[in-house]
Amino acid sequence: MWADESVFYQIYPLGFCGAPFANDGVLCHRLQKIEEWIEHIKKLNVDAIYFSPAFESDTHGYNTRDYRQIDRRLGTNEDFAALCKKMHENGIRVVLDGVFNHVGRGFWAFEDVKKNREASRYRDWFYLDFYRDSNDHDGFWYEGWEGHYDLVKLNLENPEVISYLFDCIKEWVEQFDIDGLRLDVAYCLPPDFLKMLHTYCKGLKPDFFLLGELLHGDYNRWVNPEMLDSATNYECYKGLYSSFNSHNLFEIMHSLKRQFGPEEWTLYKGKHLLNFVDNHDVSRIASILQDSRHLPLIYALLFTMPGIPCVYYGSEWNATGRKEDGDPNLRVCFDQPCWNVLTDWIAALAKLHRSEKALQYGDFHDVMITNQQCAFERQYDGEKIWTIVNAADESYHFHAPNGIEKGYDLLNQQEIMLNDFMMPPLSAYIIKI
Repeated sequence: MWADESVFYQIYPLGFCGAPFANDGVLCHRLQKIEEWIEHIKKLNVDAIYFSPAFESDTHGYNTRDYRQIDRRLGTNEDFAALCKKMHENGIRVVLDGVFNHVGRGFWAFEDVKKNREASRYRDWFYLDFYRDSNDHDGFWYEGWEGHYDLVKLNLENPEVISYLFDCIKEWVEQFDIDGLRLDVAYCLPPDFLKMLHTYCKGLKPDFFLLGELLHGDYNRWVNPEMLDSATNYECYKGLYSSFNSHNLFEIMHSLKRQFGPEEWTLYKGKHLLNFVDNHDVSRIASILQDSRHLPLIYALLFTMPGIPCVYYGSEWNATGRKEDGDPNLRVCFDQPCWNVLTDWIAALAKLHRSEKALQYGDFHDVMITNQQCAFERQYDGEKIWTIVNAADESYHFHAPNGIEKGYDLLNQQEIMLNDFMMPPLSAYIIKI
């Protein structure tokens, strides 16, 4: 699938475009700003965009009012169609956020329930109890997502609801020519719904990409030939930053071996999970790493470990933002893109990932591991690529195992003697054997 060979870039449109947090009802054509960043995105060697919620909502995008209308704080459907066309003309695929588990209190069908109560023809679209009251004193109780009552849970076992959502997806494909969906809280979606969604979307486009937001558990329950193509790899997200902060690279290497190692019992061999070091829901990596000099090293792992790398807008130039300061602090508007040494590094890694089949499809095998050094191999169709990292403040004397004498440094384009290689402090190398 195309996504397995791609580098993703995540944009949270409402924050990116500087829209007001609450939907003020005022139409404003802000999507032009994203179009102005296309050259930056291309220079970064990205070829797929994942947009967080873009449809009409009450506030942050996940409390949808209307799945058929681009949020008026961003612009119109015509604006978004023009943006998607421009993305495609520049070789960039488009994936939208599919928020199907819940809607906002301003969702049109829920508004009808508030008005007509038991007489509403949409009463079975939600989980309601007319003998209790809600926190907002609606005169009836409804189920909210994980206790958040601004997020009204949809009844995804109701054929009418399913038909409505699928019709919306068809319109998104027809209007915007989208290439896939990221499914919000996919772990909450009924398996039967996901199976129907899979069949429907693949019928619209055989290469339609279905990515699920999964936090924990066995991803195989959702990522399989009948349901999702991929999932967010939160296990390795935690392992990546924690390994550097605790000076214990054994942690991330253990996770990678557990997920993709050569043993038959590894969990996700052959699967392509979405890898990231930050996103719109967690602190930016530049605010998590205790030593900013580890930023290039963590991105070296991100782009060479098994899976699909994804960069969150702004983090390519080490923008900061802490979850404890509130979600808006993670979803900010930048006046213009920046470019620095880290951006150069990420662009080079992205180019490498897109060009090397071993990094896209290769098996995973650990070569060497200490607390502050690690090396692993990706092998595909006779090609071998090693990633070697030295996270220490001191040089490290690396001796390649199995009598391997030399390799080719893909980033610096030079030969390296691996049987007696003195790695500089805080360095990472991607080497073709």
